Amino acid sequence: MNKIFISLLVLFFIIINQSIAEENIMILKLKDGDVKIELFEDVAPNHVKRIKELASSGKYDNVVFHRVIDGFMAQTGDVKFGNSESKDFDLKRAGMGGSDLSDLQQEFSNLPHDRGTLSMARSSDPNSANSQFFICFKPAPFLDNQYTVFGKVIEGMEFVDKIKRGDEKNNGAVQDPDKIISFKSL
Repeated sequence: MNKIFISLLVLFFIIINQSIAEENIMILKLKDGDVKIELFEDVAPNHVKRIKELASSGKYDNVVFHRVIDGFMAQTGDVKFGNSESKDFDLKRAGMGGSDLSDLQQEFSNLPHDRGTLSMARSSDPNSANSQFFICFKPAPFLDNQYTVFGKVIEGMEFVDKIKRGDEKNNGAVQDPDKIISFKSL
C-alpha cells in the first residue's frame, strides 16, 4: 500500500512539474519555422507576465522585426507602430512605441546575453521596458546586467538566423521587414 501511495505521489509531482514547465514555454511562429522559447519566470516575473499578457491577447501577431543587426540581434515587439496589420502601422516610427500598459521596473540578473537570449528593449531609463524585446544572434556581454533577460530560444534558432537583416548604416533599420506570424503559449 505504501509503495502504491509513493508511486502515485511521484507521478503527481511529475505531472505538476511538467505543467509548470509547459506554462513557461512559448512558440514564436516565423516565416521560416517555429521557435520554441523558455521564459524565465523565476528571474524576471514581471517581464514574463507582460510578455504572456501581450502574447495571449494577440498583440505580437504581425509585429515586424524593425531593427536587425547582423552579428548582434533582432528587435521586435513595438505593438503600437510595428503591427503591419494595424491602422497605426508606421515603419518609420516602429521602435518608438510600446503597449498601453505602464513601463516595467528593471529585473536585471546575472544571466548572460548569450546566443538565443531574449531580453527587453528599453530607452536610456532602465525602468522603461514595455513591450519591445530582442533576440541575440551572438553573445553580447556588454549588455549583461543592463537589460532584463526574460527567456531563451531552446529550439529553432536557425529560423531566427533567417530574419531579414537591416541596414548597418541606419542602425539596423529594415526595409520590408520580416514579422512575427504569431506568439503563443505552448
